[in-house]
Amino acid sequence: QVQLVESGGGLVQAGGSLRLSCAASGRIFSISVMGWYRQVPGKEREMVAAITSGGSTNYADSVKGRFTISRDNAKNTVYLQMNSLKPEDAAVYYCNARLTRYSWSRESDYWGQGTQVTVSS
Repeated sequence: QVQLVESGGGLVQAGGSLRLSCAASGRIFSISVMGWYRQVPGKEREMVAAITSGGSTNYADSVKGRFTISRDNAKNTVYLQMNSLKPEDAAVYYCNARLTRYSWSRESDYWGQGTQVTVSS
């Protein structure tokens, strides 16, 4: 069993900051990519930021320069520092991990339960 537990969402004023955390636990052999996605009602889930085990990062254009993703491989934890938040950043944010549970198994995607981010104007 693998669990991804997110924390750090909440209500913030426009221009403010929040830091999201996501810890993966359970039987895990390796995690190649960890990332954050977000979704608002009526829209598809979109990638916000992702980071490889080697530290390579990728960001959605809409958050470049404002959000920073980081990762602690020893703790199987990924963070998302969100600065200069805008009302359009409001969404449910989901953590994702692409991992293998055993040395011989294939990679699979796992998701957290989601954490709400609300930005007031």
